[in-house]
Amino acid sequence: VPEIMGLQTLWVDALDLGGVLGLEVRQNLLLRRNRFIKSCMDRILVVPFFVMAAPVIALFAVLVKVVDRGPAFYCQIREGIGGREVKVWKLRSMFVDSQTMLQQHLAANPAAKEEWERFMKLRNDPRILPAIGMFMRKTSIDELPQLWNVVCGHLSLVGPRPFPHYHLEKFSPEFRILRCSVMPGVTGLWQVSDRSEGDLARQEQL
Repeated sequence: VPEIMGLQTLWVDALDLGGVLGLEVRQNLLLRRNRFIKSCMDRILVVPFFVMAAPVIALFAVLVKVVDRGPAFYCQIREGIGGREVKVWKLRSMFVDSQTMLQQHLAANPAAKEEWERFMKLRNDPRILPAIGMFMRKTSIDELPQLWNVVCGHLSLVGPRPFPHYHLEKFSPEFRILRCSVMPGVTGLWQVSDRSEGDLARQEQL
């Protein structure tokens, strides 16, 4: 058996090809019927989830405004299915001038810059709002507004996370094409298994 690390392990069957062992690999989520069923399941599940989450979103929106002046919500353009751009909503967990803070921090800390280049995240991120920002990111409460993206049909509940363009540029064009062949999701295998511990290679594998 040759080294086949990286080959998917779901929806694989062994076949006899005239005495030679063959593997039939099916990409079930690329079938139109299955994608339609998954989309219907998303809509059925997300409406009650969104109603239950609305008071939590409202509470933390107020807390964000108390901690730091500025908008309670944050919108970022990310890559959706077919490479189309989608507006992804989050509760703001960082200071308003986070991009300037990031550039200054990376310029002054070579170790932090190396960590950023490998993970596209920082373990000790100075941009995060004190207390409330850390709590929201640790519990993923800041992601709750993305349930509205599911209602609008821009995201699925489960799928590859819609990364910002600066993050996607770290991946190969071939991988990006594969990635955007399905609907991006609010959560996926990377989030539930590795979260911030997975580097770019691990993100691609998952």
